[in-house]
Amino acid sequence: MPLLEVNEQELIRRTHTPSGREAVFFYTALCGTCQLGERMLDIVQAADPSIQISKININYAPVLREQWRISSVPCLVLLEDGEPVQFEYAMQSVDHLYKLLQQHFLTP
Repeated sequence: MPLLEVNEQELIRRTHTPSGREAVFFYTALCGTCQLGERMLDIVQAADPSIQISKININYAPVLREQWRISSVPCLVLLEDGEPVQFEYAMQSVDHLYKLLQQHFLTP
């Protein structure tokens, strides 16, 4: 299952509504490392469909880029009730991302 593409307005709306835990992947279209990171996240999501990951092109998210001070891509932002709690810039491996997301979504 591919990552769900969202736009900035939708993501801002979701941050103003307590919605539990989320993961958002920031990327750019011409970034090779971003493409690799997205493939790894696709594998994680296929291994555990309960993990829902959205993606957004950082070039179309200037408000969130500034507000959250995202310094580079790829960047996986873990959210809790609309607030960023962790920024993961290093897409180390599928195993690393799987454990990170399992901990984020399944830890009470």
